[in-house]
Amino acid sequence: MLPGGLSADVPAPLDVPAERRIFGLETEFGLHLDAPNARAVTPEEVAGHLFHSVVKWGRSSNVFLPNASRLYIDVGAHPEYATAECDSLTDLIASDKAGERIVHDLVEQGEERLAAAGVEGTIHLYKNNVDSAGNSYGCHENYLVRRRADFRAFASALLPFFVTRQIVTGAGCITRTPSGAHYSFSSRADHMWEGMSSATTRSRPMINTRDEPHANAELYRRMHVIVGDSSMSETTTLLKVGATDLLLRLMEARIALPDLTLAKEMQAIRDVAHDLSGQATVELADGRHLTAVEVQQTYLDTVCAHVGGMIAPTPEVERILDLWQRGIDAVRTQDFSRVDTELDWAIKLKVVERYQQRLACGLDDPRLARLELAYHDISPSRGLFNRLVKDGLAATVVTEAQIDAARVAPPATTRAALRGTFVQAALAAGQDFTVDWVHLKLAGGSKQTVLLKDPFRNVDQRVDTLLAALDAAATPVD
Repeated sequence: MLPGGLSADVPAPLDVPAERRIFGLETEFGLHLDAPNARAVTPEEVAGHLFHSVVKWGRSSNVFLPNASRLYIDVGAHPEYATAECDSLTDLIASDKAGERIVHDLVEQGEERLAAAGVEGTIHLYKNNVDSAGNSYGCHENYLVRRRADFRAFASALLPFFVTRQIVTGAGCITRTPSGAHYSFSSRADHMWEGMSSATTRSRPMINTRDEPHANAELYRRMHVIVGDSSMSETTTLLKVGATDLLLRLMEARIALPDLTLAKEMQAIRDVAHDLSGQATVELADGRHLTAVEVQQTYLDTVCAHVGGMIAPTPEVERILDLWQRGIDAVRTQDFSRVDTELDWAIKLKVVERYQQRLACGLDDPRLARLELAYHDISPSRGLFNRLVKDGLAATVVTEAQIDAARVAPPATTRAALRGTFVQAALAAGQDFTVDWVHLKLAGGSKQTVLLKDPFRNVDQRVDTLLAALDAAATPVD
């Protein structure tokens, strides 16, 4: 036993294939109470009632669930859901969608508790990035990468990609200014302050460089990307995370990406966001001026040049590359019908334009603002995007059965399987326990803490020992 109760028998790291990666998504949900006739209610009070059932079983508003994901209240009274460690995009998308359902499951009891407190109203949860006051909250992407001494240069090489990626993976938004309203690719873009930083709130960067791998720090580093929009569309998530992964595979194989270093990153990300025509140019450090379409096409061409060699041409890879190309072409040709069931910004724009014609109004009409919010409402019944899926107007990647399974069970092929199984067993046995991303601890007895530093490992004898202890505690004695 190591100091602090840590178990000493730590398995050796697995020899992980280059194409296998750990992914994770963290989503902060917008919270709104519609109670026009009620007393003033703070967001913190609403969040408290929303999470009452969570606190009741978890004794905290910050818990790890039986599906190994994390659920908590973040700064600003935002419910936040962080997926468990996934090593496939299918698992990631299923876990992400499961998170929407899990968070929404809290609404009914939250409304009941508010009513008991004298507040009759409806709780809305939005998977978007900006509230009515202009405050931004994020969707963070996590990519486990091999540790290297030049991490800052490694990460910064992706900044031009992230600045221009919004033309295919942005959520789309109506931007309102004193001079009028226009449609933009991304709402998150206007809230970025710098390229890279170790801060996330004081100075909001595109890539957070805080060194917190949640894994063996000698082997791994976590690429924590906070520039992206929250995605309602499963196919947008597939492209957003999949294209980034393909570029990371090349970089980790020491294949140099084209040098597209930007002269002014913050100006570029805003210029790109607000130019639906795709014709606005960004200035490169070498003096060239390229459009976002040209930048994205350069990255895509680089990836395609290594398909069949460094990158295996799997059906999933082919789907990502096809959608990436069609997204670029849609902006280049201004024929958005190429992707208006697959990419969030185009799906939403189609709905907005349809209602705008029906209402004979401008983009600044408040009714369109309500429509835009409805698109991001995660309610299965009220949410506009969810209705589009049911009507066959928005493409999917995973099945309802896969989402339902991800609500209760962890991904089977990563460390998440160990955590999820432990949480399930401890809850069933009624035993006190503590977990985080790398630790499992069962209260009482030896108070042994199991340290799980390898996120790729889904079996561990030490966890089996803990599970046996839980099984014994749960088995009635004759």
